[in-house]
Amino acid sequence: QVQLVESGGGLVQAGGSLRVSCAASGRTFSSAFMGWFRRAPGKEREFVAAVSWRGIDTYYADSVKGRFTISRDNAKNTVYLQMNSLKPEDTAVYYCAAASSYGGPYYYTETYNYWGQGTQVTVSS
Repeated sequence: QVQLVESGGGLVQAGGSLRVSCAASGRTFSSAFMGWFRRAPGKEREFVAAVSWRGIDTYYADSVKGRFTISRDNAKNTVYLQMNSLKPEDTAVYYCAAASSYGGPYYYTETYNYWGQGTQVTVSS
């Protein structure tokens, strides 16, 4: 069983930066996509960013494009989300996800096989 554990969340002021990490452990698998999703209070989980197996292709939601950067370090089995110019509307629980194959779009929750427990990111005004 694959385990994904997020870390690095916390409280930051608007305009600040934060980097969240997701470490994978357990059974080894080749991840087609690693992604970040978030769930804001009172809202459904939404796509934030994703990165391909090679780590070259990256995808972002329009709301975070230009501010967030996703990357992965396969040697460390870790994916990162660097968040800059944070806004109060970025406040959410951020979830790491992994897809074991290219079975669906990178922005679909259903594409991913494994999920972390989430890490809280709070952006104050």
